[in-house]
Amino acid sequence: MDELSALESWAGGLLAQLDGPARRAALRDVARELRKSQQTRIAQQRNPDGTAYTARKPRPKKHLRDKAGRIKRGAMFARIRQARYLRADVDSEGVAIGFVGRVARVARIHQFGESDRIAPNGPEYKYPARVLLGFSDTDLDIVRDVLLKHLVK
Repeated sequence: MDELSALESWAGGLLAQLDGPARRAALRDVARELRKSQQTRIAQQRNPDGTAYTARKPRPKKHLRDKAGRIKRGAMFARIRQARYLRADVDSEGVAIGFVGRVARVARIHQFGESDRIAPNGPEYKYPARVLLGFSDTDLDIVRDVLLKHLVK
């Protein structure tokens, strides 16, 4: 998180040079690009440090004719990464990117590797940590490039 505080102090100085509407436009562009970056990283099933997500738990075959597993064969978090659930909010203070609604609970459980019930009144399962939101090196580069583009204008 030391890099994040360094970025915050560096970006804060640059944003102070912009007037109100220009600052808001710059922050809006930063938020849009960061959200897009987070979406593509989640689609690639990667943590911010570049490691792959922990694979799903293998399920035993019950019957040869069962269609169970169709969902399990697809990529994890396919719907959660949509712009409908992954929101970017901008105000004069800064940028916030996060999940909204009921999806935020599911995202939090996977982000921190918490326990949850698989089904109502069902067994509890400890999910492995799969970091959905976080800063990678490319995200820091994106912030720098977008802010510099706005300062050059």
